Amino acid sequence: MEKNFDLLVIGGGPGGYVCAIRAAQLGLKTACVESRGTLGGTCLNIGCIPSKSLLNSSELYHKAKTNFSSIGIETGDIKLNLEKLMANKNKSVQVLTKGVEFLFKKNKVTYIKGKAILFSKNSLIVYESQKKTSYKAKNIVIATGSTTASLPGVKIDEKNIISSTGALSLKETPKKLTIIGGGYIGLEMGSVWSRLGSEVSVIEYLDFITPGMDREISNEFQKILTKQGIKFKLNSKVTSVTNSKNKVIVDFTNNKSQARERIECDKVLVSVGRKPYTEGLNLSKVGVKKDSKGAIEVNKKFQTSVQNIYAIGDVIKGPMLAHKAEEEGIAVAEILAGQAGHVNYNVIPGVIYTSPEVASVGKTEEELKKEKISYKVGKFPFLANSRAKVNNESAGFVKILADSRTNKILGAHIIGPHCGDMIAEMALAMEFGANAEDVARTCHAHPTHTEAIKEAALAVDKRPIHF
Repeated sequence: MEKNFDLLVIGGGPGGYVCAIRAAQLGLKTACVESRGTLGGTCLNIGCIPSKSLLNSSELYHKAKTNFSSIGIETGDIKLNLEKLMANKNKSVQVLTKGVEFLFKKNKVTYIKGKAILFSKNSLIVYESQKKTSYKAKNIVIATGSTTASLPGVKIDEKNIISSTGALSLKETPKKLTIIGGGYIGLEMGSVWSRLGSEVSVIEYLDFITPGMDREISNEFQKILTKQGIKFKLNSKVTSVTNSKNKVIVDFTNNKSQARERIECDKVLVSVGRKPYTEGLNLSKVGVKKDSKGAIEVNKKFQTSVQNIYAIGDVIKGPMLAHKAEEEGIAVAEILAGQAGHVNYNVIPGVIYTSPEVASVGKTEEELKKEKISYKVGKFPFLANSRAKVNNESAGFVKILADSRTNKILGAHIIGPHCGDMIAEMALAMEFGANAEDVARTCHAHPTHTEAIKEAALAVDKRPIHF
């Protein structure tokens, strides 16, 4: 195998493999090192892809059990085969990881399996089993992603006290599942297991769920999840999690009243965020600096403190999202090829794939108020959208925030059906600097869910048609 490259990418996740493919397309002799044994990183193997498979399957199961008969579809006795459901998830993952390998071959990216350790600014050593191989490159990109964070004193054993990885591969449905953390991942997993029969409780340190989300959307989201049967303990601090006689005991304290509470359950999912994964890379030896939270420090061109070593994705600051990492991977590849690579961090959408979905892009109301930006609000409920109504998916609304003076769209927030796809329209509008009037004057097909976006844009200037 060739051992000299223009670019070596450490990590084969969304950021790393996309960076490698784009660099190869631009004529750079490129290799990608991945220690997992399969490409795709956390997202494809134990994150966004398998979780979406379970979210889809659990939603179909729930609808078959509760909704189908009301619309005239008689299914008889519905049974859950968890083993088959998990097998379907695993098959989806395998197909997609093999797909990335095919893309490497197609684009002539060298795939190196093993654990990479930086040796110098232009070289690294890859360990695979007992084998040690040295590689050299003009430039190196670190794209090693992130790993699960926990709470002090709480040990994740992936048996009774589990991370999201464990939550994706349970052998049976827990009778009672307690989730520590009311963020995106915890609520998605809570939604899956609630639909499959678990009694789900969520303990959140703050007095609201989904930190960083527009508060009005967050409050509506909590109301909907509560109606679905998920219980919330907000403004609460977990003090201990202990295994006891095949049960897990979670002790927590209310931050206001200091009242102590206890939940006894079968499984506890610790979902308190993720942290950059840089273990064993030898960063300090080669002079790559990290900040106080363990993230690698980079400049606007993604260069670390070592000029020819770059970093992207979850190992640097910013939202830990696969598509953010992909954009950074493309940007770095283009910079290295002499082009003007760029990422617009103001227009990175975020999605929670529950039912209904939640999606956002741009500024929240809270951020606009903090920055003292004068704005207008346009809202439109899915209850008034014909497609959502006939599909029995009328919960939620579209919310558009626009500059009071220029009408330029500053943010969009949606809770409702298929909004993970719908948010792309708003991201595109913002990328091109559109104002609410531009969206309002764009013809939207009828009947579609996206008509709610047009109506919300009209509502910015208080002229919606159907509400």
